[in-house]
Amino acid sequence: MSATGSVGGPTIARVNGLAVNRADEVLSEAERRQRACTELLRQRAQQLGLLHVDDSVPEDGVLSETACDAIDALISREVNAPEPSDVDCQRFYQANPGRFRKGERAELRHVLFAVTPGVDVAALRSRAERTLLDVRCHDGKSNSGFAEAARTLSNCPSATQGGSLGWVTRQNCVEEFAREVFGSDEVGVLPRLVATRFGLHVVEVLGRDPGEVPDFEQVAGAVRATLQRQSFATAMRQYLSLLAAEAKVEGVELDVAESPLVQ
Repeated sequence: MSATGSVGGPTIARVNGLAVNRADEVLSEAERRQRACTELLRQRAQQLGLLHVDDSVPEDGVLSETACDAIDALISREVNAPEPSDVDCQRFYQANPGRFRKGERAELRHVLFAVTPGVDVAALRSRAERTLLDVRCHDGKSNSGFAEAARTLSNCPSATQGGSLGWVTRQNCVEEFAREVFGSDEVGVLPRLVATRFGLHVVEVLGRDPGEVPDFEQVAGAVRATLQRQSFATAMRQYLSLLAAEAKVEGVELDVAESPLVQ
């Protein structure tokens, strides 16, 4: 598998010679990766006769309804995610009790470094890391340092309130943010950047209300649904890595499995 783009020019990702982005499009590595993965699925659907061979690479990464239906059929046919057992569910609940707390809240403020089209992600991360170091050095010493950083640097509307988000629950947040903030007893500026679909966050926990952990029977359905999502995500990554191993992929790095794809 090759993963090289144009030297000195825009990076164009290709799957078996078919470009998934234009030269004038400014895409992040993650966006090119997503398009390449979608194209792997589209081509596999064509290979299996689930999608007409005349179906073309979508413009701007937007699939036709026919292609979407074909990929859904492909996934149902070829991606097998094991169902979690009752023992798996019990074990996960016991290992992650904080994840299923009821009424858990945290008082937060943050500085958001938003990832937008064309942004230099490496430079953005560098600025975020410098800000994290700076506010951590002043953690507990000055209330104004974090607020000033938020007012001058944050790309969130909360910047005008010094980054304050108030008291929030897990349900108020996107999953990747909630995963980093809730289910622990950390207070103060978190010692790590929190990466979400919106960008990089410097987060301070000002207070916590732990709520209560319900009995397993009360959250058994939620536990099983969580494990089902994880199982499907793992199976999907493995399947895409098999497809990538069988394809010529250029301009983007994809994980490649050593095992051949079963026809």
